[in-house]
Amino acid sequence: MARPFSILMLCLGNICRSPTAEGVLRARLQAAGLDGRVHVDSAGTGDSHLGQAPDPRAIACAAGHGVDISMLRARRLALEDFDAFDLILCADRTILHEARIRKPRTSHAQVELLLDWAGQGKKDVPDPYYGTVRDFEHAFRLIDAAAQGIVERVRQGRF
Repeated sequence: MARPFSILMLCLGNICRSPTAEGVLRARLQAAGLDGRVHVDSAGTGDSHLGQAPDPRAIACAAGHGVDISMLRARRLALEDFDAFDLILCADRTILHEARIRKPRTSHAQVELLLDWAGQGKKDVPDPYYGTVRDFEHAFRLIDAAAQGIVERVRQGRF
């Protein structure tokens, strides 16, 4: 059996947007019966939250939508990720720029903006960390729409 297509969700600290994206995409793939076709993980470009659980507001927001991300732990993007993953999806343009700078020339990984790759337009997922519960809900809605777009791409074999 061929190895599953692999996607890494990437944000700054790996405690808000990227663990939410990892959890939501896993849940949507499972609901569609496609979870065996795609491996999903998440990381951050920074190291200030290494080993920490997602932000409690992100956990609560995801849980309110039936997605459990409480078991995830923050980790930093590693050079090996550029070989281990087929696709690295970035929460915003700043993260996209940083990931592309870090990407080794020999890497096969595609590095793209999450919402753009998922057919949601060239928009950023705003970082809700310094915001309110409403900001976490807004980020969740954007991420969920992206996850649905990714599921559709997987279903159609367009990845």
